[in-house]
Parts: sequence; C-alpha cells; structure tokens
Amino acid sequence: MEPKAIAMRVSVNTIIVNAVLSAFKLLAGIFAGSAAMISDAVHSASDVFSTIIVMVGVHISAKAPDDEHPYGHERMECVAAILLSCVLALTGLGIGYSGIQSLMNSAQTPLAAPGMLALVAAVLSIVIKEGMYWYTRNAAKKIRSDALMADAWHHRSDAFSSVGSLIGIAGARLGLPILDPIAAIVISIFILKASYDIFKDGIDKMVDKACPEEVIAPIREMVLGVKGVAGIDLFKTRMFGARYYVDLEITADGSLTLSEAHHIAETVHAEIEHHFPDVKHCMVHVNPVHS
Repeated sequence: MEPKAIAMRVSVNTIIVNAVLSAFKLLAGIFAGSAAMISDAVHSASDVFSTIIVMVGVHISAKAPDDEHPYGHERMECVAAILLSCVLALTGLGIGYSGIQSLMNSAQTPLAAPGMLALVAAVLSIVIKEGMYWYTRNAAKKIRSDALMADAWHHRSDAFSSVGSLIGIAGARLGLPILDPIAAIVISIFILKASYDIFKDGIDKMVDKACPEEVIAPIREMVLGVKGVAGIDLFKTRMFGARYYVDLEITADGSLTLSEAHHIAETVHAEIEHHFPDVKHCMVHVNPVHS
C-alpha cells in the first residue's frame, strides 16, 4: 500500500475512534459530575482537528513535482508537523494552567467526589488513546511521516491528560483532590517537551540541516568502495522532509577519458539511490586526482 494511502487510512480510523471516545467521555463527565472528564472530552475532540491537519499535509506532500515545485512537496509534512507541535504546546500549556489554577483555588473551593462512571471512562480513555498512539506511531515509522508521528504524540498527550483525570477523580473519591492539579502540572511538562522535540525536528528539516552521521557514514563507505573512486573531496547532505539530498565531489585518475569518468560517477549515483532508498536524489561530480 502506498504511504499516502496508509496515512489516510490511519487518520480516518483515528478520527472515528476519537469522535466516539469524545462523546462517551462527555456523557460520562456530565452524568458522573466530573469537570475533569468533561475537559478531557474536549481535549479528545481537538484531536480530530489535528488529524485533519495531518491528512491535508500528507495529501499535499504526496503531490508530484511541478513547474513551481520541481523538487516535490515533501516539506509540507514538516509544515503540518510544526502546526501540530504548536497545537500540542497549547494543549500542554492549557493543562498546566488549569492545574495551577486548581492548585491555587483548592483550599477555597473543595471539589465534590465524582461518580464511578467518570473513573471507568478515564481508565478506558487511557487504554484506547495509548493504543491509538502505538497504532499511529507504527504507521508513521513505516512510511517515515513526520506529520503522522506528531499526531501520534497528540494521542499520547490525550492519554496523559486522561491519566491526570484518573488521578484527580480517584484522589477526589479518596479525599485527596489536590492530586489532580499536581498530576496535571507534571503531565503538561511532558507534553511541552514532546511538542518542542516535534517542532525542532520539523524546523531542522525545513532549513536543510545535514543528515546525522549514522546516515552519512555508510554512504561514504559505499562510495569509497566503488571501483575507480580514489577519494572524496566534498560530501554534503541535507534533509528534505523525510528524504535526503546528497552532493558529492569524488576524485578519479586524471588520465581517464570523459566517458570513463562519467561511468564512475553514474555508478556511484546508481549505487547510492539503490542501497539508500531514503535518498531522493544525489549529484556526483568527478575531480582529477591531485598530484
């Protein structure tokens, strides 16, 4: 199945699950008298918006190169990932702010203990959202989709939010409602850290950051093993969305004919793109060996 089809299938499935889960948590929050569960339901509903961003980003990034975008549209996935990281950061800030407010007001406004239904809904939400995280994460790693990976972390942030709800609801039922705001503040820190990592990775891929050494080293080793290559004068790489560009200047015997030197360059080019499928394109220039 094509990467775009995989991403769309995963996204549609998560939208359906989120819609059903949000409705259930909202009803559970209302009937059990749990403000925490109602807030958690709103958070789950926001995941639908995030997944729509993913679908748009994946759809555009899969478009073929055109006259205005001759190198393709893969960077639109980075844009979608950056947007999702901002949504994730706002979610974390909102949870943290709510926790701080509750902590400051806990002495003046003690909370009533929610019903058992809210506790059941929180446990169910944690299990489902963590399952959605792994489901989306595995698909994202399979097709190397930054936007889908960001959406996976949004699912996990919802699971974290439900953990906070569970602690708060259980704490309130045990006479310790202060556990809810404390858990919310801790969870918000984890969510903000995840949003920062996603944002940084998206920006790195937008500004032509060099590939990591674990990508560069095997390519260098393979190039030097090609018959006729005497050395490497220049080796530059850059990330383009989830793909790589490679620019090489290799050295060869200066007495070779143009055709022979061209054959060596073509061999290097073909070997790189064959053995390293994440390389979108490579450019090879041949220099004569310096005496």
